[in-house]
Amino acid sequence: MLLDKRSPASIFLYGQPWFDRLATPERCALLDLLVLRKAAKGEVLLHKGQAIDGWYGVLSGMAKLQTSGPDGKVSAFLGVPAGEWFGEGSVLRGGAWQYDVVAMRDTTLIGMPLAQFQALYRQDLSFNHYLIERLNLRLGQAMAIIESGRLRSPEERVAQYLSHLFWQGMRKINLSQEDLGHLAGLSRQTINRVLKQFEAQGWVSLEFGRVDILDQDALEGLLRAIPTEASAEPN
Repeated sequence: MLLDKRSPASIFLYGQPWFDRLATPERCALLDLLVLRKAAKGEVLLHKGQAIDGWYGVLSGMAKLQTSGPDGKVSAFLGVPAGEWFGEGSVLRGGAWQYDVVAMRDTTLIGMPLAQFQALYRQDLSFNHYLIERLNLRLGQAMAIIESGRLRSPEERVAQYLSHLFWQGMRKINLSQEDLGHLAGLSRQTINRVLKQFEAQGWVSLEFGRVDILDQDALEGLLRAIPTEASAEPN
């Protein structure tokens, strides 16, 4: 890979808090070894059961992590926007991916080969601190997903999947109602009803394939309420 600092891959990596702490030869070597994976919207970037060959981030576009049941029903549990890494726990464990990584729009992944990831994990303290932060974030997201599925109402579940916990710093989320439904485990009809309700309250604005957050405090205030048993309304 070209070492031009103006290239998207270089900009991505230089934006990582641990990267600039590496010695210049290490930075150049890592940049030269990065790999790219591209896919059009709806295509699978990484397949469940495929051997884990590196650590991946979203260079452009957006991806979702999902699994499919025997009946073909899709359950997506995490959306990953541009600028974010994913799968660090899987890479540390090794083996094969336990989920599919699917492009939510035309998407390019940037990958750090497994050997380089393992070398940084063994030798670089700042890289380990970053991994701990990422794993702590994933743990918080996993706990929120478990609570959401068991205790939260549809309104609370939608608010959760629009929160900073899942989209840090983003106020405009390029997400279709179908995708949001897959993430929240709700039907498109329920998602539409809840989003229209939030729009009427001035919490969000809706455009085709996009949700703009207008009042994050209101959404997160809904989540601070003590969860009760989820509504019996069908998903």
